[in-house]
Amino acid sequence: MDLRIVKTKRSIRSAFLRLLEQKPLEQITVTELARQAEINKGTFYLHYRDIYQLADQLQTKVLQEILQEIPHTDEILLHPSQLTATLFSSFHRHQKEIDLLFSGSQTAVLPIKIEQQLKSFLHQRFPQAKDDVKFHVYLSYSIQGGYYAYLENHKEFGFEQVVKAIGEIAPCFAPIWSAPENQTT
Repeated sequence: MDLRIVKTKRSIRSAFLRLLEQKPLEQITVTELARQAEINKGTFYLHYRDIYQLADQLQTKVLQEILQEIPHTDEILLHPSQLTATLFSSFHRHQKEIDLLFSGSQTAVLPIKIEQQLKSFLHQRFPQAKDDVKFHVYLSYSIQGGYYAYLENHKEFGFEQVVKAIGEIAPCFAPIWSAPENQTT
């Protein structure tokens, strides 16, 4: 990729994150972002359709980075408590980015995007699970439930205790989790 494009996109992303520190996504305009990034509006539109596409790309990127931190071994993927602990630890390391990119109206987008990205990630490891309804329901239930359980309890009980509790509950679903590996399509 052309170095000028790389620098321009980096400038846009940096300006966008600075603006997110000051105001919600819905209040950020392309004009304001272009001024912060020291580009013109036309340059912004060469790379992004709108502010929401930029936000979506940055959200997806941070989630992909988090998932890449998971060791690529079947061992961890087949043990829900280990996977839960690894995921939460990775999210915790990226907390500042997550807080910025998924603030305000974007809070509800986080578990949806986590689910999409995790399913995509796991389908690469377990392609036979792609059409397995139990596998999909399990992931939805675990991700959505784990996310909201964490949100509701981490302030009162702390990060480590809540993650430990979620990890202890996760093995209850181990037979469903490991099923895709043993199934034939």
